[in-house]
Amino acid sequence: MYRSLVYPILSTLEPERAHGLALKSLRAAQATPGGLAILRCFAGPKDPRLEVRAFGMTFANPLGAAAGLDKNADAVAALMALGFGCVEVGTVTPRPQPGNGKPRVWRLPEAAALINSLGFPSNGAAAVKERLAGKRFNGILGVNLGKNKDTPAEKAPEDYAAVFDALKDEMRYAVVNVSSPNTPGLRSLQSRRALLDILAAVDAVNRKLAKPRSVLVKLAPDLDDAQLDEALAGALEGGASGLVISNTTLDRSVLKDQFPDRPGGLSGAPLRDKSLAMLRKVRGKVGKRLPLIGVGGIATAEDAIARMKAGASLVQLYTSFVYGGPGLPGQVVRGIYEFVKTEKLRSVEDIIGAQA
Repeated sequence: MYRSLVYPILSTLEPERAHGLALKSLRAAQATPGGLAILRCFAGPKDPRLEVRAFGMTFANPLGAAAGLDKNADAVAALMALGFGCVEVGTVTPRPQPGNGKPRVWRLPEAAALINSLGFPSNGAAAVKERLAGKRFNGILGVNLGKNKDTPAEKAPEDYAAVFDALKDEMRYAVVNVSSPNTPGLRSLQSRRALLDILAAVDAVNRKLAKPRSVLVKLAPDLDDAQLDEALAGALEGGASGLVISNTTLDRSVLKDQFPDRPGGLSGAPLRDKSLAMLRKVRGKVGKRLPLIGVGGIATAEDAIARMKAGASLVQLYTSFVYGGPGLPGQVVRGIYEFVKTEKLRSVEDIIGAQA
């Protein structure tokens, strides 16, 4: 119904406007008595065999909503009701900022992809905190941390620590985003020294908590081997709890010249193989020292299972949700559940690293 009726209407709107309208609809549903119950009709099964223990937490299932889907925590409860085991809001910056100039999002429906050059549009940490304060969710809430565009690289650790400090009571885990291609100079923060400084600043806040939060690092898929080794050294030495593999790509070769070049990061189906290959490479380098979250081009249960077999404990999606609609999370979780039953597995955790 979504693909035949709703998406064709949304696709006539400018992509950001359509996304905003979808979030408003989800927010309205979660504020309406009985609205969440209706959304839960889309969700997949709940079964102990789908649970994943990672980063000191138990996730109801391995599927999460990736950062970018709900940047300002507008529809967390609704997304969890649709079947996501976790929702990662953000990227959140310390101060509000509009992001880059428009237009800055382009659909590539023939490739089931998006290109965005958003540049961290954010209501700011204080507004997101106000929206989340006192709420309890039926799932795990993560926060993707970013820096303001006008913050120089040497001051970046202060920005990441500020967002973490503002939202520490609302989140269960945090992700240090140093890999978006849309903020000038941001990807240079994937160096060992820069990551050590950022993680140290966040840890200075985190260690004061009675129950410290897990802090992950999200990496770009475009790192060469030397750059990847640098980033992994920084994450490991800095005490990161895990890695998110991967962000969007600047590589247009995966589009096979079908579409015009646009500025920004490419996500969706064309990123699938590149992100999967990077996940395998990272798992080979770090082994089981750092749990991994796989993201990039995931649209089906088969995609999710392949990512878990390659070493991911959890997976996330965003772009496929744009094209697949509210029924997609439940569809993916049901597919994973059927695989677990068919293979007679004790737990979905038995998949993790099976082909690493």
